[in-house]
Amino acid sequence: MLAMVFETFGGPQVLHPADVPVPEPRPGQVRVRVEAAAVNVWDTKVRGGSGSDAPAPSSAVVPGLEVAGVVDALGEGVTGVGPGDRVVGFAATGGYAEHALVSVWAVLPEGLAATDAVTLPVAAETATRVLRLLAVRPGETLLVHGASGSVGALATQLAVRRGARVVGTASARNQDRVAALGATPTPYGAGLVARVRALAPDGVDAVLDATGAGVLPDSIELRGGTDRIVTIADDAAGELGVAASYRSERDAGDLAEAVDALAQGRLSTSVAAVLPLTEASRAHELVEAGHPGGKVVLVP
Repeated sequence: MLAMVFETFGGPQVLHPADVPVPEPRPGQVRVRVEAAAVNVWDTKVRGGSGSDAPAPSSAVVPGLEVAGVVDALGEGVTGVGPGDRVVGFAATGGYAEHALVSVWAVLPEGLAATDAVTLPVAAETATRVLRLLAVRPGETLLVHGASGSVGALATQLAVRRGARVVGTASARNQDRVAALGATPTPYGAGLVARVRALAPDGVDAVLDATGAGVLPDSIELRGGTDRIVTIADDAAGELGVAASYRSERDAGDLAEAVDALAQGRLSTSVAAVLPLTEASRAHELVEAGHPGGKVVLVP
């Protein structure tokens, strides 16, 4: 099958097409004929060699964490899904390929495009996990740094649905996007503390940092301490005494709930670009340039 691979760490140009074996599902897995694969910042870090402490690859690596497609083979013990069903989930093998194995998935309702559904697994898992850690309650004020990004946008919507008030930071061009999500938008950058205090005079109850852009000191000042602040992107968290959450807690039920909400219009995501699988290098360039305006998606 066709896949996009790399054999050495480096820039986007190290990605290239290759013919690799079609994977066979293990117990508890399904194999899908990929209709869409999402591109994440993590993929670019792995390709560049900074995403792990692993040595240089000893064989071709197929990137890709999220896929949507049609089930064409089942591993032992799989129930509730069969060949021909469309699913979205976390790739157990690289998603930048014509086929991929999936170990945590949700069935797609009819009418939901694969290119839309594939925006969900990582962002929905992360947003759900962090909101649980922050224990956001109705009537509280949540500050979301990066509210227009994939994780920030979903966290904003989920918090608003819980009855919380959200103040969301974003670039000037994304202020309307944040407002449309149900949040009160404000630009990031110098003067942030004063702007947030003006918007939330009773204080901020919890903070999610989805940017890693050095906003933790301002967040601590706004909270009056380090309690109920979680970052998913800033390595300075430890030295500042702030909680960081990086470990994925993949749950099929949580994913199915997010898929259902997206299909019914109770959640929204955005797709910045849909590119052919063979343009994976270009997709990585877009993601690494920053602020693509939504998910970049590859289609075989």
